[in-house]
Amino acid sequence: MRLTQRAVFFSMGTTVASVGKHPRDETRRPSRAVRTALLFLVTVSLVPGSCFRVKLEGPDLGEIYNRSAHYHSNDERNPVIVIPGILGSKLVDESTGTTVWGAFTGEYAKPNTPEGARLLALPMREGAALAELIDDTRPAGVLDRIRVRVAGIPISVLAYFHILGALGAGGYRDMDLGIIGAIDYGDDHFTCFQFAYDWRRDISETAVELGKFIEEKRRYVKAEMERRYGVVDPEVRFDFVAHSMGGLVARYYLRYGGNPLPQDGSVPELTWAGARDVENAILVGPPNAGSVLALDELVRGVKIGPMLPRYGPAIVGTMSAAYQLLPRARHRAIGVEETSGTRFLDSYDPAVWDEMGWGLASSEIDETLEWLLPDVPDGADRRRVARDHLRKNLARARQFAEAMDSPASPPPGTSLYLVAGDSKPTPGTIEVEPESGALNISETGPGDGTVLRSSALMDERLAGEWSPRLVSPIDWNQVVFLFHDHLELTRSQEFTDNVLFVLLEQQTRPGE
Repeated sequence: MRLTQRAVFFSMGTTVASVGKHPRDETRRPSRAVRTALLFLVTVSLVPGSCFRVKLEGPDLGEIYNRSAHYHSNDERNPVIVIPGILGSKLVDESTGTTVWGAFTGEYAKPNTPEGARLLALPMREGAALAELIDDTRPAGVLDRIRVRVAGIPISVLAYFHILGALGAGGYRDMDLGIIGAIDYGDDHFTCFQFAYDWRRDISETAVELGKFIEEKRRYVKAEMERRYGVVDPEVRFDFVAHSMGGLVARYYLRYGGNPLPQDGSVPELTWAGARDVENAILVGPPNAGSVLALDELVRGVKIGPMLPRYGPAIVGTMSAAYQLLPRARHRAIGVEETSGTRFLDSYDPAVWDEMGWGLASSEIDETLEWLLPDVPDGADRRRVARDHLRKNLARARQFAEAMDSPASPPPGTSLYLVAGDSKPTPGTIEVEPESGALNISETGPGDGTVLRSSALMDERLAGEWSPRLVSPIDWNQVVFLFHDHLELTRSQEFTDNVLFVLLEQQTRPGE
């Protein structure tokens, strides 16, 4: 039986709030009722000649969690796996040692050169399944110093430093940093692991790699448990803290374990195989319903910064994961104005891409295609290969969406938590110019500046009749909204406070 009693999160911004002036007395104090309500929450200071201001004080997290953070046993808490989002892992070409992603000085893959473009792009080949299109690029750890935006999702590994900092406040120690001696954790470095992956590839393939990673870390933790506590073959489960696209990796793994999407295009059987390995999954800013920014950057490419090269649409368009961030057609996020009214487009339909000349269907990418397909001498043949790759990725993205969108509740003992932003204007709909196929952001909605609130929640009221209660295929155990943008969600004290409560002090219920 699913228990309904749940922990309560409190989302408190740390910015200064204001209460309006009294029309006759600018320094008048608020009413007795207001002062009573604020007494337990704020420190009030009156500013002569202005409105009075309310300062929200942050908690002393060290005092709150210190005892729990320093308590160690063989079964009171789970090791944590941090799953970064798109761009969050360093990529290296094994054959040459060249950094494909994660450095912008020295020897790195430059997208404005034929060699660099080939290293950055995934291979394309007619008649081959996406899973067969393998290159020599491999993940080489989680990033540590960049701030960029690709496929609509901005990334800064500082976001992951903030996550690690939050976990560190709870006594969790990063294994990789401990092993290489970057930080002296003493004997505590086995409790936290960062999962690096090739973020270009199909998300379901990444889930397969996550399953292998979990088995490897489970063996390590079991050996540590036996060494420290004398416990032989203990049950080991993990907690996830997943940011952005990492939340989609986490959700797919929970639902299907290490089983990729079938090659025949069908939806796999929902087994919750991965839930056996995970007790708490905390998803931070996940684009569960996609983002119109993903379409924008698949169509126009990405310019990272004024001093850095552009990653063109032909390169971004080879990456399967980028298509799996596209918005659903039923949410009517992409429209083109016609004489009969607005026609809403299905971003998974290859005919739409051909009609609009988007991405790999564009007539303006011939030079890059020549770089990416040096063994295909004819331009018409190269365009055919590119369109074949586009169709395969769009079909895979539709299949992925169908697998993720079917309503289901996780089994008892596995809980889903959402941390999302809802205070920043966020691109919500795109208007397409019918003649040129050009894209223009036409409407914004509440979100974190990148991921809409409705996308993080997977709010299906956008696709049907409105109701006062959330309609979502995701059965959330708890949701907390923070008043920060996509990169700052993990930096706030509210984030640290709520995450540590779930990981360290969340009450366990009978049968869980």
